[in-house]
Amino acid sequence: MDIRLDTLDRPQVLALLREHLDSLAPTAPAESRHALNLDGLRGPDVTFWCVWDGPVLAGFGALKQLDPLHGEIKSMRTASTHLRRGVASHMLQHLIGEAGARGYARLSLETGAMAFFEPARNLYAAFGFAPCAPFGDYRPDPNSVFMTKRIGAMVNHQA
Repeated sequence: MDIRLDTLDRPQVLALLREHLDSLAPTAPAESRHALNLDGLRGPDVTFWCVWDGPVLAGFGALKQLDPLHGEIKSMRTASTHLRRGVASHMLQHLIGEAGARGYARLSLETGAMAFFEPARNLYAAFGFAPCAPFGDYRPDPNSVFMTKRIGAMVNHQA
């Protein structure tokens, strides 16, 4: 599997993004759904990657810069043809690595609190993300779970 930067103009990428957004619609009220749409993913503070399995789109993920030391994972999705084949882990590892390369001290995310999102929460926890308070422009929401992970070359200097 190969991860590549993407410009969000290929039909298969747009179709998977539509599927992603449509699948979230029944999970929470509109004000509690924070996945970025096409315009949001094309924002200057967002970088978008696709995972390709040869010529087949296997998934995607995005990284949003909140400030010079803090990034946010946005819109991770695995294509239904590639579920349970390591695509999400591969993308998450890539996003963590990219955040570290950018010098972020912290990488955070928002995901749903409902059972639908339990596999995602378990994946993030397995990669060291822990629950946290809302960050950035988020506010407390019973439909949201906020998670964060310290990354980069942070050293604890205790005497």
